[in-house]
Amino acid sequence: MMKRIEMARILLAAGLGLGLGCGVALGQGAGQDMKNAGNETKAAAVDTGHATDKTTRKVVHKTSHETKKVVRKTGDRTTIAAKDTAHRTTIVAKDTAHGTEKVGDKIAGKPGPR
Repeated sequence: MMKRIEMARILLAAGLGLGLGCGVALGQGAGQDMKNAGNETKAAAVDTGHATDKTTRKVVHKTSHETKKVVRKTGDRTTIAAKDTAHRTTIVAKDTAHGTEKVGDKIAGKPGPR
């Protein structure tokens, strides 16, 4: 009977020791998991910030490049339009001068070319 009581005490002590030890170990694991989750969240936020910065820089560069291309094309087309307008104005001016000369000749009584 004494052996049974002694054995029961030993088993009870061992069981309590193991149970409390596991509880402490699980508690430390949960705390560490929380720390890891916080660190991973921070790292993800930093990565997102870097990706956003990189993408923004690319968009700004591309927009700037495309804007410069449009400005150059607009300038080229404006130059072409100005030259075309000048050329047509010269033709109209010559036609007007020729027409005015013909009218002047008619008023003066000069015969026109036939």
